[in-house]
Amino acid sequence: MIGVIPILAALLVEILRSLARGEVGLDIVAALSMTAALVFGETLAAAVVAVMYSGGTFLESFAEGRARREMRDLLSRVPRTATRHRDGRLEDVPLDEIAPGDRLLIRQGDIVPVDGTVEFLSAFLDTSALTGESLPIKLTAGAEAMSGSTNAGDAFNLVATREAHDSTYAGIVRLVEQAQSSKAPMSRLADRWSLGFLLVTVGIAFAAWWFTNDPIRAVAVLVVATPCPLILAVPVALVAGLSRAAHFGVLIKGAGPLEAMARARTLILDKTGTLTDGRPQIVSIDTHDGIETDELLRLAAALDQATKHPVAQAIVAGAQERGLTLPVPQEVRETPGEGLTGIVEGRRVIVGGHGFVVGQVDAAAVDHPALSAGSVLVAVGIDGKLAGHMVMADPLRDGTHDMLSGLRRQGVDRILLATGDRHEVAERVTAGLGLDGIRAGLTPDQKVLLVLSERKRGPVMMVGDGVNDAPALAAADIGVAMGARGAAASAEAADVVLLVDRVDRLGPGVEIARGARRIALESVVAGIGLSVMGMIAAAFGYLTPVQGALIQEAIDIAVILNALRALRIQPAETGPMHLTDGALVTRKGIKT
Repeated sequence: MIGVIPILAALLVEILRSLARGEVGLDIVAALSMTAALVFGETLAAAVVAVMYSGGTFLESFAEGRARREMRDLLSRVPRTATRHRDGRLEDVPLDEIAPGDRLLIRQGDIVPVDGTVEFLSAFLDTSALTGESLPIKLTAGAEAMSGSTNAGDAFNLVATREAHDSTYAGIVRLVEQAQSSKAPMSRLADRWSLGFLLVTVGIAFAAWWFTNDPIRAVAVLVVATPCPLILAVPVALVAGLSRAAHFGVLIKGAGPLEAMARARTLILDKTGTLTDGRPQIVSIDTHDGIETDELLRLAAALDQATKHPVAQAIVAGAQERGLTLPVPQEVRETPGEGLTGIVEGRRVIVGGHGFVVGQVDAAAVDHPALSAGSVLVAVGIDGKLAGHMVMADPLRDGTHDMLSGLRRQGVDRILLATGDRHEVAERVTAGLGLDGIRAGLTPDQKVLLVLSERKRGPVMMVGDGVNDAPALAAADIGVAMGARGAAASAEAADVVLLVDRVDRLGPGVEIARGARRIALESVVAGIGLSVMGMIAAAFGYLTPVQGALIQEAIDIAVILNALRALRIQPAETGPMHLTDGALVTRKGIKT
């Protein structure tokens, strides 16, 4: 009795809170069985019920808390301080101290802390987290820079035009908070049958007492009816699904998001960093005057080692992938926003925009190749002549088509693209994917409106990676963030985070979620069926309360073992993968 009363008291408090919210759960059956067993002296039966109930509650809360703790350190993108010019020196100050008119130093790699204008010269900003534009943009003196952008070029000075709380980035964060607060919490899967099961239980118990005038039979019915298969087996199946999904690099933040993921019927995808890699790559190389392709790439990449510009780094990466040896450049001079000049192995090399290179070499009769939407042209000059061009673009990720086809087979019947990029770029990149619609040129709040409008058709799953996606991720029934390289704000707003930089992980994640939910439903049906049979036996006097509790334990073991089958779900889309020391290792041992 000493062990049961504290649990019963806590349970009654929780029931009152649920009723105040208008929710009727199966916890009422557990409270009735413990109370009846105590009143009529069946304390052992009451203790068994109390142990089973408290164990199930702890298991569910532990799984939810653990999933949330894994995400606490992901919100790292928000700048906390800024470097300000003051009286001829630099000082680091909190964002709240920045006022309009302050001059700030934005170093390479820094995130612009407040909205402002570029002072002098120019700046190169990576705005993909805000606008979805994959390639950096050049801002001239006096142009406005949005907070949340990343400095992809040399350090520059920014004149603040707004305080931090009024800036673009802060507004996006507020959108996330509003969307999160407007999303109703998901009820537990077992509670959907609670009212009917409660009425059946009370009806059988009352009938057994009424017709036999034996209250112990009613106690036995309530003990057998205590929905431990529902309280325990459902969380076990869903938590097993969470564990299995993490095995494939998909972190789902709790049982509720996993169930929502299993019910999704509409999928909305961001483009840059989600369907595409988010980093420019070499699409083609055209050479002139007989120079070899690898030689052109080698000389250009060698010179580009001297800058951190994203396009230059992509050229260096392309050369390294081909196994080319890159010498150290000499006498390098960089013209911000235009290109580089220098000496590589005694040869004068120029790499940059077509106009920049043509202005310094003999290229009167050479035309540059035509560009498709979303591509960037890089020219290369060697020893005073135009040696060739490289076309850079942000290509579609490998396996995207197969992943989308697999999701359609699993029940996702509507797939849309939502991007801040231009429509012609989005159309070119997604050609052949069979999307049901393309929504281009969207701002963060327009993405939220798209999600809300699509929710009328059924549960919506949104996938994105940038800060501009965070409000839509929070507004969707299930938000999925690219957590390996995406913005931490989107990872915090999302319900699911792909721990590896591969959107094709979404397929196994959805398949595991559906499998775990199916197994949970099987456990519910089996548990209720066996419990009803046990209640009928108890009503006819074939079971004492203690025997009923022991039979209920046997039912629990059976449905929990069934629930653990979720740990063996094997997605058809891909083989198992393990996260080991930050690397992703396949069954064959290949690291990616």
